Amino acid sequence: MHRGRKALLTTFAVSAVAALTLTGCAGGSGSALSAGGEAGDEIGVSLIVKTNSNPFFIAMQEGAQAAAEANGVSLTLAAGKEDGDEDTQIQAIEAAISKGDAGILITPNGPAVLDAIEKARDAGLFVIALDTVPDPADAVDITFATDNYLAGQYIGQWTAATLGDGDAVIGLIDLFDDKAVTVDYNRDQGFLDGLGIDLGDAQVNGDEEPTGTLPGGGTYTIVGNEASQGAEDGGRTAMENLLAKNSDINVVYTINEPAAYGAYQALEAAGKSGDDVLIVSVDGGCAGVGQVADGIIDATSQQYPVKMAELGVEAIVELVEDGTVPETSEGLDFFNTGVALVTDQPADGVESIDTTEAAEICWGGE
Repeated sequence: MHRGRKALLTTFAVSAVAALTLTGCAGGSGSALSAGGEAGDEIGVSLIVKTNSNPFFIAMQEGAQAAAEANGVSLTLAAGKEDGDEDTQIQAIEAAISKGDAGILITPNGPAVLDAIEKARDAGLFVIALDTVPDPADAVDITFATDNYLAGQYIGQWTAATLGDGDAVIGLIDLFDDKAVTVDYNRDQGFLDGLGIDLGDAQVNGDEEPTGTLPGGGTYTIVGNEASQGAEDGGRTAMENLLAKNSDINVVYTINEPAAYGAYQALEAAGKSGDDVLIVSVDGGCAGVGQVADGIIDATSQQYPVKMAELGVEAIVELVEDGTVPETSEGLDFFNTGVALVTDQPADGVESIDTTEAAEICWGGE
């Protein structure tokens, strides 16, 4: 447990450490005790995201910076070189320990970071995961995240209602094919569950029966699962691979909106218009909401990374100030930061908001 008073700084500073892609910032004025208990030290927090190339994590960084300035926190930013880069995240965790930070906020890139997280907690740092619940969940002190299974269910339910009694030929564009992370399998499996397809192991993508009947009366065929690394070019390549297996795909699930846009480009190049294929995703960023409005994505589940970051910074400040420990949401092993289905094609029995409403709150919070 970290004890002491909040340190308040008189200036706002930004620094960079190139080897770890780190930047730091702080705001406020005054004096205090740090996590280590030394008078006059500032509260140090490191935010370690998956990558700087995804707008989702850029928004998270901006939210954390604003919260840090408002709460008198010295914030260090770090990011993996790409989604899945565990080594750079491990280096950033080790740097946070060396600096004597009070806490770490991290969107884990994979299970290999857990040993470093354990080392940080043993050193007295409070570690909060954002967006991605680690496995096991108690590998960190708490997670602030979207209910990713529910996010998947929402787009699955919308797809089922939109199809009615029609048939579905499904392509699934996931995050990874070489490691299991909760955000990946929860969204994928939640989508299939919402669509009405029986799951195999809910923590494994791709082990469902490849064909069957949907609750609406139509049939389904799962063409396959392809990894995208959560990137636009990865989504395009994944979609090309799926179309090579079966050109009749009419339902595409994607892990996030960059992958969805890449999939759309591949479909367009193959001569398949928006009327031919339903594309669903998870993110709800401002750009993604615009893509829903433009008919590129048909429905997406909106999440709130700025809220995750703000809550994370504030939780560490409260812990240092008075020992208040954040609690998980009832019935969950994480704190649920909210999710909403976004579409301009509402379906009977499926609650949703339209793009006008979603654009007003995109990534900021409910």
